[in-house]
Amino acid sequence: MRALSLSPLHRLSAAAPVVLRVVTGLVFVAHGWQKLTQMGPAGFGNDMLAGLGVPAPVFFGYAVTFLELVGGVLLIVGGLSRIIALLLAIQLVVATLLVKVDLGIIAPSGSPLPGAELDLALIAALLGVVLLGPGRPSVDHAVGIEDTVPVAATPTTGTGIAARR
Repeated sequence: MRALSLSPLHRLSAAAPVVLRVVTGLVFVAHGWQKLTQMGPAGFGNDMLAGLGVPAPVFFGYAVTFLELVGGVLLIVGGLSRIIALLLAIQLVVATLLVKVDLGIIAPSGSPLPGAELDLALIAALLGVVLLGPGRPSVDHAVGIEDTVPVAATPTTGTGIAARR
């Protein structure tokens, strides 16, 4: 049975936060870039946010575009990772509640928008970065903002019930 086990992968568990932040950062850079180049931050605010009843839609159009684009880049390089991930998670929770709550997780057929499945997965990944930190390598580690070893990366050999047998 041991041959079928994936437990040797525990040696790679320290890579999990890096994968979470880099992939999630790429998604946010793509969304921020789309807002910047296709409709413009003001257009996003006036066309999308105003229709949702968001106050000061142009201001928030710029704020969301900036947060997604710059925040995504910071996630990719691991700069201010926990703060940026928390801000992006809050922004995405608000956006999901405003836009997707009526659609559900999987939108009905013929719906103009997709359901909230991607949003929920991104929120989970962002919360993973908030809880686990950026992982190594990251700017946060290089400049000393993060200096702890993630819990998932601590050695487990020789501990627990199995070691006592």
